[in-house]
Amino acid sequence: MEYYAIQVKTGSEEKYINIFKIKNPEADVKLHFLQRRMSIRRGGKIYQELAPIFPGYLFIETTNQLPLPLYWALRKTDGFFRFLKSNQDVQPLSGHDLEIVSHFLKAGSIAEKSKIYFDEHDRIVVQEGPLKGLEGNIIKVDKRKGRAKIRLDLDNAPFTIDLAFEVITKAEGNGSAR
Repeated sequence: MEYYAIQVKTGSEEKYINIFKIKNPEADVKLHFLQRRMSIRRGGKIYQELAPIFPGYLFIETTNQLPLPLYWALRKTDGFFRFLKSNQDVQPLSGHDLEIVSHFLKAGSIAEKSKIYFDEHDRIVVQEGPLKGLEGNIIKVDKRKGRAKIRLDLDNAPFTIDLAFEVITKAEGNGSAR
């Protein structure tokens, strides 16, 4: 599988996908819009909302290199800005960029809450979820809100996002979480 990244109008990612599918029903391609589920408190009530992991970016999954007709179909769809790296020399994601995108694709298009606990030195230990494997990128933990701020980079541009977590208690004696 090859993965390519395109930048589209922020906030219109789902609209772009729908327009592309309507205009190109025969296209043999998957468009991924990676999102995360967050608990938001408003007016004393807690709501579950979806927020993008990479605002303004979609990831294209193809079985081989990007064919020219698909390239033009993507470019001509309303809301398209650019391919990552450059429109003139379109390259699939590789290296660190591919690792980060693959990490979130494994979790599905919607990243749910991670299950974590805090060890005896108050360090975060991730049992499962999208935070697993990204512990070294955590820069801040807000226990009250149940969020961890992590630093990522895509195309050598660093940015931070919040990912939700749920604290589980560590079972006494056997070292496993329950």
